[in-house]
Amino acid sequence: MTPTVTNEVITMPEPSNQKLSPSDSVSNGSGHRSPQRASAAEGPEAAEKPQSESFSADAPPTEVFAVYGVEPEIQAYAMAKYSRSALSMKESLREISAQKAEKFLNTFYFQYGHRSIADLAHIALAVERLSILAAIELADEQRWDGQERSTRYQDFKKSSYYTPDFGADDQARKLYRETLDHLFAEYDALSAHMTQHLISITPRPAEMKQEAYERTLKARAFDITRYLLPLATNTSLGEIVNARTLETQVAHLLSHTHKEVRVLGESLKKAATSAAYNVNAESLRGLVEEIRKVSPELGARAEQELLHEVRVAPTLVKYADPNPYEMATRRELRQAARELMKSESVAPSKAIVDLLDEEPLEVEIATTLLYEHCHHSYRQVRQALQVSGERFRREIIDLGLRHRGKHDEMLRGFRAGQQFRFDILMDTGGFRDMHRHRRCTQVMQGFTTQHGYEMLLDVEDAGMRSRYDVAMRRTQTAVEKLAARNTPEAEENSQYAIPLAYRKRALFKMDFAEAVYISELRTTPAGHVSYRNVAYAMYEAVARKYPALAKYFRVHDVTAPVDLLQR
Repeated sequence: MTPTVTNEVITMPEPSNQKLSPSDSVSNGSGHRSPQRASAAEGPEAAEKPQSESFSADAPPTEVFAVYGVEPEIQAYAMAKYSRSALSMKESLREISAQKAEKFLNTFYFQYGHRSIADLAHIALAVERLSILAAIELADEQRWDGQERSTRYQDFKKSSYYTPDFGADDQARKLYRETLDHLFAEYDALSAHMTQHLISITPRPAEMKQEAYERTLKARAFDITRYLLPLATNTSLGEIVNARTLETQVAHLLSHTHKEVRVLGESLKKAATSAAYNVNAESLRGLVEEIRKVSPELGARAEQELLHEVRVAPTLVKYADPNPYEMATRRELRQAARELMKSESVAPSKAIVDLLDEEPLEVEIATTLLYEHCHHSYRQVRQALQVSGERFRREIIDLGLRHRGKHDEMLRGFRAGQQFRFDILMDTGGFRDMHRHRRCTQVMQGFTTQHGYEMLLDVEDAGMRSRYDVAMRRTQTAVEKLAARNTPEAEENSQYAIPLAYRKRALFKMDFAEAVYISELRTTPAGHVSYRNVAYAMYEAVARKYPALAKYFRVHDVTAPVDLLQR
């Protein structure tokens, strides 16, 4: 489609000491920008209006206005026309129809590959009743903006949980449900017990209302008992993404190892291309009926204008499909990691944060590519690669690119070269909070019980440690039994039973400013003790390696007593 172009004449202000004709004003134009523009469609008389009629001398040279009520793809089309037409935004929006937007996007986005156009279409989506495991995968996108249901401010005992497809394996399904029912029962019991324990040790200030006091301590109790919630726990989230990010996100989800996540990808695609929920539909329908009583003809027109279906991305996401590059590369890198590390047991780690040393770029890329597909530390993988030699290391890099298609972005493992790289081992619940820091590159390992679990001292102080340990050991045994079943996706299905207390590894790569930001934000007393300890360990690691930079961190001492009523 050829973009519409109009001729533009800019009326320039007359200098105080010289009289210029309109044509002189254009040919001898200065750097001044007039807020009024006349197009050829407005006729020559529009360009020849006196200065006093064309604009006010007091008007700002740049016009800025917000746009409301425009469908995302039409908005993207109108903004893209800035680079392809002299029309203003208001002119473009008056001219555009849904059909024109679809034709334009099909031509420039898909045929010519101008993918940045989709960055201009922003879409709000609600995703409800998905597992925490699926929510982590959905949010694993650096260009993503969203919020998930909080385990601090909400009681999850009524959330229920996701049950994967066990097929004809009734024994596995029975063990799975018994395990999760037990975890939720323990979560409910520990939540009530911890709330009463915290109330018993925390006096209420006279100026604090009883309701606020109990609500605050209940939130603190949920912070502790969330460790018992399994990855299968149902949650909800909202996201606001541009259409290009959504397309990438859908393709990634459709390529995933877990069936629930693949189905989620299909649901996102359908939501973007089907009719969207209109929050004003009921009230507008009532208004249309009132208009119809006065005038049937006007009512029909009102219905067409006010109640027409809106599809937020009917064009930009319709070709999002499973990504062969991602799937084939994952399969081969997983096999390579399995072969390389088969004689290496997962070494226990006392440090929750390991600030890695500088190394050649090839070493970092190859190590990161394999790190994602095992449960070993970064240093263990790097050491094994060094022993295997330079030739094998380059074969790994080649595997990471062998199946890359024409329009595929490189895998996340190739986002290398950041100065600060932290190999972090922490509980999955705390990782969900750290996962929100999207200005850094994060490479996640899979969910496992191999690294053990976290247990807060508060549980011991409340006299619940023995019961807590029994629940964790029982769950780990069940997870191992489920993973060993000879059924499709047995290992993937078993992961849903893993509680948030169990630790997982993730590699965080960032610049200095992000290291400072995370350390400062996540050490505040109102935060969860899990990520407070991780953030403080990040600060300590940087301070040891770069002592001159330590003074620039405004961190909170995590060893200082915490006022449980401060949020």
